[in-house]
Amino acid sequence: MTFSGFTDTDFDVFKINGLDERMKALITHIRPKLEGLGHYFAPILSLETGDEIFPHVAKHARRTKNPPQDTWVAFASNPRGYKMLPHFQIGLWETHVFIWFALIYEAPNKEIFGKKLEANINKIYKQTPKNFVWSVDHTKPEAKVHGNLSKEELHSMFVRLQKVKKAEILCGLHISKEEAIRMSPENFLQQAESVFKTLLPLYKLA
Repeated sequence: MTFSGFTDTDFDVFKINGLDERMKALITHIRPKLEGLGHYFAPILSLETGDEIFPHVAKHARRTKNPPQDTWVAFASNPRGYKMLPHFQIGLWETHVFIWFALIYEAPNKEIFGKKLEANINKIYKQTPKNFVWSVDHTKPEAKVHGNLSKEELHSMFVRLQKVKKAEILCGLHISKEEAIRMSPENFLQQAESVFKTLLPLYKLA
């Protein structure tokens, strides 16, 4: 399936009560779009990164009670999984779309990556677009806008990644629900590709 763009219906999935009910709507409305994005971007990211990249659409299979509050497709260089690797993501919360580079708590090389980030902080701080955001927890929708961060605040995130077992680092763009709905499929694909290209130095550093 080709990507057809996001609609109100996609975001309203996260208002549905009950695990089974929300999962049914998610599978019907959002998952085909994430699969379409996966097929579209995997070859592009393979070319850009120099690694063979595989898409992984979230299945939420371990959930037995609480319905998912977000969902995503992740891109990584292993066909069996992505959580232990540096990866890219496109996904949705009820309020926005996220397009990320991510290294989350399962990754074994977080300390090494944190040191590389710290060593390159001047370049990263200068070159990251001001409208990009940083997060230290992929399970929460909030993130800090780069243009509002001091270099010291960014540095503390990089140090935390080295020292805290459950630490994470994510960087990318948030697109509000309203803006995402207004975007044509072509515009969204162009925006996402532009974000991924901007994030490539982080991926290659990892």
